[in-house]
Amino acid sequence: MASLGRNEIFDAAVRVMLMQDRCVTVHFRGEEGVSIQFPTTRRLAEHLKVPHYYVLPYFAEMEENGLIRRVERVGISTTPAGTAVLVSLMASRYTAEAERVLGSRIFSELLSTVRSKDMNR
Repeated sequence: MASLGRNEIFDAAVRVMLMQDRCVTVHFRGEEGVSIQFPTTRRLAEHLKVPHYYVLPYFAEMEENGLIRRVERVGISTTPAGTAVLVSLMASRYTAEAERVLGSRIFSELLSTVRSKDMNR
């Protein structure tokens, strides 16, 4: 079994969204900023070819570290910090796929939003 951690979970989430589902669900949360809906833990475990229970501690850690929020019967979405990680990963490793799914203008705006939030910290 390959080494698994937060970075691998985020990378798997990006690949599932952009290459399998070809769908990215973005939530605009006013003052809270932008969040992105994560694939389910079961879907990510399946993609990573690991048992479902194996990914759960990583999600607990990411929630503790303020990268995601889990809401019962709603799902998992990124916090502004998690959105920055996800969008930065898209920009550095999956630009063509992100532009294909989101469109270059939307992707550029998301990237700009993330970068401006980083600069304001």
